Amino acid sequence: MNDEPLDRWAARRQGRLRAPGELKAVTLGTGPHRAAHVDPDAPRMILEWDGFAWQALTTVDNYAEACQILYPTPQPQQPAQPASRKPPGRHRKP
Repeated sequence: MNDEPLDRWAARRQGRLRAPGELKAVTLGTGPHRAAHVDPDAPRMILEWDGFAWQALTTVDNYAEACQILYPTPQPQQPAQPASRKPPGRHRKP
């Protein structure tokens, strides 16, 4: 039998697992679980994966607010300050 080394198996398994901190939104309401586009005004619960189970994080009023939490807009990075120019050395002519 061709056994796979444990370190390869563990790396392959780790690639399939969810990362802790992953978020998802579920629709709150009666009836079966429905797609987000079917009832965009229904309240949502935001859940966070802690590595073992989904934990309730917060609730929001609708799908649009859930999207703002799940997919935040990236903040623009501030440009780096230009490095101060050093005056030329004594041996150089200006």
